[in-house]
Amino acid sequence: MIIGYARVSTADQSLDAQTDALTAAGVERMFADKITGTARKRPELDRMLDQLRPGDVVVVAKYDRLARSLHDLLDIVKTVQDAGAGFRSLAEDIDTTTPAGRLVFHVFASIAQFERERISERTKEGLEAARKRGRFGGRPAALSNAQRDEARRMRDEDGRSLAEIARLFGVSVSTVRRA
Repeated sequence: MIIGYARVSTADQSLDAQTDALTAAGVERMFADKITGTARKRPELDRMLDQLRPGDVVVVAKYDRLARSLHDLLDIVKTVQDAGAGFRSLAEDIDTTTPAGRLVFHVFASIAQFERERISERTKEGLEAARKRGRFGGRPAALSNAQRDEARRMRDEDGRSLAEIARLFGVSVSTVRRA
């Protein structure tokens, strides 16, 4: 059986382009997740892997739809192969049912991992450069230092509840609790 797997990272993204390509490739059964590729536990992927039989072929539109890290990609493809199934990626023209396809698969997977690591390095370098200039990332604090002190005083001296303090400052109870 030719089995398709499609994935997008967020619920508001569309699977249409992937499912159209998989249908055109002759996929008979389709599994799809709307979850980040870095999450190894994906309900539909796990269901698909559990149902593989010898002779099946798992097809994806692009191999990065299956996994984001080289380790996970190799692990998933090994699981596919251990079940006696093959793996095909349409965009990269990879087919692990052949020796040449297995070689190409490993080369592409290594290049993809290298590129992700380079992106990570460049991001870290950019953040470090920004820190040296006095800029820090992240969301601004919901409460200033003075507001945090006042919230503590209201709790300790006035005996106000966390919910009441949160309402007064217009923040969540968990924000007041952290303060």
